[in-house]
Amino acid sequence: MCLKLGFLSFALSSLLLLAHGSPVESPSGTSHHLYARAPATFTHPGVLVNKAQLDFVKTKVATRAQPWYDAYNAMLADPLASSTRSPRPFQTVACGSGSENPGDGCHEEREDALAAYANALAWYISGTQSYASKAISYMNAWARNIKDHTASNAPLQTGWSGASWARAAEIIRYSNAGWSSSDITAFENMLRNVYLPKIIGGSNANGNWELVMMEAAQGISVFLNDASSYDKAMNKFFGRAPAYVYLTSDGSCPKAAPSSGFTSCSQVQSYWEQDTFPENGIAQETCRDFRHTGYGIASMSHIAETSKIQGSDLWTTDVGTRIRYALGFHSKFELGAPVPSWLCVNHRGSVDLGNGKQDFEITEVGYNALNGRLGISMTNTGTLTEQNRPARGNTLFVGWETLTHASNSAF
Repeated sequence: MCLKLGFLSFALSSLLLLAHGSPVESPSGTSHHLYARAPATFTHPGVLVNKAQLDFVKTKVATRAQPWYDAYNAMLADPLASSTRSPRPFQTVACGSGSENPGDGCHEEREDALAAYANALAWYISGTQSYASKAISYMNAWARNIKDHTASNAPLQTGWSGASWARAAEIIRYSNAGWSSSDITAFENMLRNVYLPKIIGGSNANGNWELVMMEAAQGISVFLNDASSYDKAMNKFFGRAPAYVYLTSDGSCPKAAPSSGFTSCSQVQSYWEQDTFPENGIAQETCRDFRHTGYGIASMSHIAETSKIQGSDLWTTDVGTRIRYALGFHSKFELGAPVPSWLCVNHRGSVDLGNGKQDFEITEVGYNALNGRLGISMTNTGTLTEQNRPARGNTLFVGWETLTHASNSAF
């Protein structure tokens, strides 16, 4: 009888564990000891920024404290925040490679989503209703129109736009901004039926694709209070993150993403365009260019920050370690450090820094979490972060992170 009870207890415990998300296994079968576990109750607003962080920024701007005051004015001066700008919704957004051939609605969707986020931030910080109304107008226009994303870049496009929509919607919905319940329901239906199915399954393209897709899926899951989709997104993320940023503790070869199909080190080396891995922080797209690498690191940082808001502090885990070294490794070259002879010899024998430091304005979130909260020394990342202030972001899915995260000690 005792054996039967013991077995039943074990079986029940196993079922409960599976119900809260299974541990992710590396390709070698070694557990990362990280669990995809949605909170029992989601925190709102809770995508990238929470109420305490927003209140911190609001106080800093009200007292004209730096760097937040200049960052706020820079955001307001951005064309995306213009009061005369109008939504440009499409029923079908069709994006080929580079958002061209076809390029129907690609820029319009991404920019409208970021415009909604900028206006949501402006509303929360200033209390001016016109900003809230403008943010709502973008979200309502797209909720009433969009039916699908098509063509080769559809998953990436959906990820970029979905990440910004979720941030904007969380702020507006939970700040008494005047968004009607019927409009909220329409927006929920848009995210649930048009966005989430396109991204939740992940991608075997370059890592920045799957990372932003999981960022968007995580944020959308928070807005929808969808624990099942949250866990699916986090399971994908925990498989991809260690396959995107290398640590020397991984061994002589980077890890392969679980769904990549790679079975040998030579396959991974070819994919990374790099033969040797003597330093922490090399990323899967380092030898492609720092611009796309920055996209991937930004999404990793955003997911870690949202996870902390939702009760799981990934900054103190393997994920945070990988983000720290990735930021430091790439920041030193953005600051002018000589490129070692072993780096990217299979590609060009050099690295592509993109358009300079402005292509790497993705350091604020990670630097604040790792240096500001945890006290970890990050000299190169800190120097680059300060030189880039106020960070503008890009017109894809990153925006105004000096404003939201510079020295934000709210939690």
